[in-house]
Amino acid sequence: MTSPATDVVRLLTVRGETLAVAESLTGGLVAAEITAVPGASKVFRGSVTAYATELKHELLGVDATLLAERGAVDPQVAAQMAVGVRHALGADWGIATTGVAGPDPQDGQPVGTVFVAVEAPSPTTFEPAHGGKVIPLRLNGDRAEIRMESVRSVLALLLKELAGEQTGNERAQDTEQNGGF
Repeated sequence: MTSPATDVVRLLTVRGETLAVAESLTGGLVAAEITAVPGASKVFRGSVTAYATELKHELLGVDATLLAERGAVDPQVAAQMAVGVRHALGADWGIATTGVAGPDPQDGQPVGTVFVAVEAPSPTTFEPAHGGKVIPLRLNGDRAEIRMESVRSVLALLLKELAGEQTGNERAQDTEQNGGF
């Protein structure tokens, strides 16, 4: 059985596409999962760990008014982080995590509130991307468990989006190249 990160690297390799990661509560864990996969350098552009709220604006272009009004733990913030890292690092795909791992609530949100986001490639460089997806999570567990489940969740969301966009021909090529059925 392969890991979600292995599947992400494999699918992006088959598609000839790249990935960038924006992280807050996961603090680099998503990037670590991806770069642990042999061959990740073919598809992984890099990551931005914008742990401090102001860095989400300064490095990723998240709207300052949005951050001031709603705080960093917000679905629109997650979506803008994914868009921002995709553009900042020149990747086809952008993913992001933001939330509260604990031990204390943040921005009026309870521990375990997490938002994960994915931003897909745009048809041309002159058009905005055709739309991202944000998933709200309410996670239980301690700080480490919340962070690891956030990693699993954002990779699962990316896999779902990648698989949903794959054409039949790409699936056939991927299956043939990897000895699958």
